[in-house]
Amino acid sequence: MMELYDGEELCFPQLFNTSCRKPTVSWVTAIVLQFLLFFNSVLTVTLNLLVIMSVSHFRQLHKTTNFLLLSLAISDLMVGLVFFPGEGARLTSCWFFGDIICLLYVYLISLIVCASVGNIVLISVDRYVAICDPLHYHRRITVTRIRICIILCWLYSALYSITFVKDGLTEKIIPCQGKCVNFDYYAFVIDLVLTFTVPVTVIIVLYTRVFVVASFQARAIRSHVAAVSLRHSETGMKSELKAARTLGVLVLVFLVCFCPFYCVALGGEMSFNTYATVLCLFCINSCLNPLIYAMFYPWFRKAIKHIVTLKILQSGSSKANIL
Repeated sequence: MMELYDGEELCFPQLFNTSCRKPTVSWVTAIVLQFLLFFNSVLTVTLNLLVIMSVSHFRQLHKTTNFLLLSLAISDLMVGLVFFPGEGARLTSCWFFGDIICLLYVYLISLIVCASVGNIVLISVDRYVAICDPLHYHRRITVTRIRICIILCWLYSALYSITFVKDGLTEKIIPCQGKCVNFDYYAFVIDLVLTFTVPVTVIIVLYTRVFVVASFQARAIRSHVAAVSLRHSETGMKSELKAARTLGVLVLVFLVCFCPFYCVALGGEMSFNTYATVLCLFCINSCLNPLIYAMFYPWFRKAIKHIVTLKILQSGSSKANIL
């Protein structure tokens, strides 16, 4: 039976003043939250594994845009493997893994989120060049350059994430045992600017330009074929509307998932229910990314069939025509 300190249970009662208080979460709330995090974790890992296996296995998919999808899927896979279980343990129970593991966890989370956002920005740039400057796309966006950009994205994320744990490497920043503290308020404000405000601004600007160009091209095509067939005109209109919906979803889902977390966190202290809600919304973006960026591609559905039916184990399956 745990001893009481100021009327509440301690994570390490034998340490008294150096022990953190045990999270006051009802067992029902803890079970529901753990179930939601576990379900999202499994779904996130499964979907992103399908993307990784598809792009890695089939040679036809070894293209510039697909390599970006592969890098994004890797970062989102790590969210499912690290972030979901870690936050579940941190919110519903005491932290029994020590200060070093806590610092490592904070470092990995910062790296994963930064890399994920960076990959989305790279995808935005890729789509911008493909639509706004299609004649020079294959000259400007090469496999080699894409690989260099992906490496630089992950390298930047790795170096940037050190800023969140450097103080913990030289001094004890965790006030008591049994809690894994994230970064302070000022570090969070800096992170808000570098990993949210700037990337979101870039994404919105690029996608706005893409939407304008795509709409102009669709109207031009519609005007050109109007004299030939009304049916072709309707097809052009549908293409324009589809482009508008797709681009709207790409930006809207990202903002809906990220904005609440950063906005609530900037307010300082928050209730458990509020943090749990915005956290789940923040994390689900990694689950939706494969659906948004991959499920719209016909090759992904064909690749899933090959994977599920184990056709990828057959000799020469990597050369299969899935485009």
